[in-house]
Amino acid sequence: MTAGRVDPAAGDWRGPRRPYDLVKEFIVALVVVSLLTVVLALLFSSPNEKGVTLEQWARKAPNDFIATTVSELAGTSTSAGYGPPYNHSSTGQQIGPLHLQKWAGVRIPVDPARAFVIDPLRTMTGDAAVQAAVRRYEAAPSAQQDQWAGAYADALSKAPGGDPAQVAAGDYGPVPAMATGLLGLAQSGALDSQLVNAGTGFYQADYTKPLLFLADGGYLADLAQAQHLSGNQWGMMNETGNFPGQPWLWLYTFWYQVRPFSTSTNADALVWGLMMLLSLALVLVPFIPGVRSIPRLLPLYRLVWRSYYREHGAPRR
Repeated sequence: MTAGRVDPAAGDWRGPRRPYDLVKEFIVALVVVSLLTVVLALLFSSPNEKGVTLEQWARKAPNDFIATTVSELAGTSTSAGYGPPYNHSSTGQQIGPLHLQKWAGVRIPVDPARAFVIDPLRTMTGDAAVQAAVRRYEAAPSAQQDQWAGAYADALSKAPGGDPAQVAAGDYGPVPAMATGLLGLAQSGALDSQLVNAGTGFYQADYTKPLLFLADGGYLADLAQAQHLSGNQWGMMNETGNFPGQPWLWLYTFWYQVRPFSTSTNADALVWGLMMLLSLALVLVPFIPGVRSIPRLLPLYRLVWRSYYREHGAPRR
């Protein structure tokens, strides 16, 4: 400031004044923002789909439930052959000689036949026929158990619509009675709570077992297909209903649609490995000769900064 010149901002305000209520402004802003949040959430938020339950599955697709129960006993379900972290049935996902899933180990041991079928049936103490069927099944050698379950699974696959009532006569042992008993337990809603609360502790919110059981059947897959959520429908980036999904997942989902990923049993590991390589390449762009020169060789920046260059001239190279 020059000598003798007075800064007008340093003096007292001599203009008009009026009261200002900061608390009132805060409350009004809070109410307006809250109302806008509720309205916009109702108009544009994601759908609130109810969770799929074992009871719902057993009531709406009983034949599929029976077939899945038998596959658990036969050891042919997806869970039975999944591998780590649930069992040692397979090596799981791998990239060449790198057995990633096997290295993680079996951290959540699950025996599908026992966890999904036998243990829940044991709780039906009031049903003498079911208890007798369980005792007969457990007393038989494992080879006999597999034979019963395998024969019944094959018969179900040949029955019209997979209807247990139309299965051809055969030696299926106690398996049909066990499957029917579990169907009734699921339709009552008891199986949902049993599989969720099968662990230890007071609070239980571990849905691993019911999700595995659901995923072994065809009911959940059919629901996903109807909502365009399956893998070949770019389901990783979709949301249920007619709603946009997460476009930032497009690059992941894209690889599942092309070979060799679309036909590989190790697609998850392969896509993960490829994305790690692409991410590393992106991080190293400033250090890769040729690639780091692309912005200079393709001077799109001149188009973005054209007004600046009109005033100051083009940059010197």
